[in-house]
Formats: sequence, structure tokens, C-alpha cells
Amino acid sequence: MIERRFYLETQDGSMDCFSVHPEEGGPFPTVLFYMDAPAIREELRDMARRLASAGYFVLLPNLFYRVGTERNYPFDQAAIRNDPKQRQIMAETMADLTNAKVISDTESMLAYVAREDAATRSTAALGYCMSGQYVVSVMAAFPETFSCGASYYGVRIVTDESDSPHLVVDQIQGKLYLAFAERDHWVPDETLEQIRGLFTGEDKPHRVELYPGTEHGFAFWKRPVYHKDAAERHWERMHQLFRQNLAMAPGWS
Repeated sequence: MIERRFYLETQDGSMDCFSVHPEEGGPFPTVLFYMDAPAIREELRDMARRLASAGYFVLLPNLFYRVGTERNYPFDQAAIRNDPKQRQIMAETMADLTNAKVISDTESMLAYVAREDAATRSTAALGYCMSGQYVVSVMAAFPETFSCGASYYGVRIVTDESDSPHLVVDQIQGKLYLAFAERDHWVPDETLEQIRGLFTGEDKPHRVELYPGTEHGFAFWKRPVYHKDAAERHWERMHQLFRQNLAMAPGWS
């Protein structure tokens, strides 16, 4: 595997990024991997490596670059699980990151990928937790670029705000997969039903799936809520979606 850590210039500054792809057999379809609220850490890089090993160029950006970097965010990454104050600061940091900012960052990422010899323009979006809203938003903002996207226990997909992602779902041309935990206070049952109604139907290619017996965060193996069977299913669904909708490199399909 070939890994790289680098800074990518955006409209708002230098965004630190991590990329990974196989050594041979490219160029590879691109996956833009949008982080969750606890931000950049080795756990996410390991997930990027696992995905890349199946034949993808994976780009993992630090979406909080405007306020900090790994181990130097406004909140203490090691303390958020047990410290309510640190969780509140993390939530405030997340709230300051708007869909418009992520769309702007994505424009810079797509321009970078277009110059990268190891990557093709066959592109997917992937997000967890806070980034569910961003997956929907960028797929709508760049409909001809994103062939597909996957969101796992994504939040703020339906809100009362003017930039709510659900308002632009009709602009999405690619196939979207939205997976949710059975027990998730971030996505109550009434919101999930709204999402089902908005994103699925005879005229829409998207899929909404509930993972029985799970809680928010079930795919992350370092969390107490990790659910092995559901986590492996989430990888299965992801690979199925990407292989059906991305132009895989010869020998990787």
C-alpha cells in the first residue's frame, strides 16, 4: 500500500489529508472519506487502509482543519467518551462546520484528485455520523462527479434549517446508501421515517437500511457499542455499492 500525508490548499487554508491506495494495478476509483465528529485518528486511517486494499484511492481529509489538527483540536479526543464538557466542545466544533464549507473543501479535493495519477474520476463519497449530512450535500453539489455514496448512522440529514441536505436530494444523480442503527438518539424514529419517504421510492435509486441490534457508532471497533456482525455487514454493503457503481481498475472488479 502507498500512503501519503500532505496539505491541500483550500479557500480557507491548508487542510491536512491522508491518502492510501494499492501499490499496483491502478489507477483506482476515488473514495472521499469524510470523518466523524471525534475527528482524525488512527482508527479512521485503518479503515481507509482496509477500503483501499480492495482497489480504491482513498482520501481522508481533516474537516476540522480550520480550528485544529489531530491531538490539537479544541476538544480532547482522548476524553470525549467520559468527559461531558469535552463532548460539548466537540459538538460545538461540529456545529461550526457547515455544509457550505464542506462543499467548498470537496471542490478542492476533487481538483486534487483530478491531478493525481493513481486516482480516476470515478468517485464515491463515504461518511459516518456527522458526515452523513456531508455525503448527501456533496453528492447534490457535484451530481455528475459522484457515482455513489454511503452514509452510516448519518446525522442532520433532515433538519429545519435552510441548508438541510434533504432539500437537495432531487439533485443527486448517483446511488445513495443510508444505513442507520436501530437505537440512535441522534436519528429518532420519526426522522428515520422522513428519510425513508424522501430518499426511497419508485423514482429514486437510493436505499435506506436499519441494522437490527445496533447503536450509533456500531462500525467503529474501538467503541463499546461495536457490533461485529453489523460492522462486517457495513463493509459488505459498501463494497457492493462501490463495485456496482464505480469503474474499477482492471483486475480489481
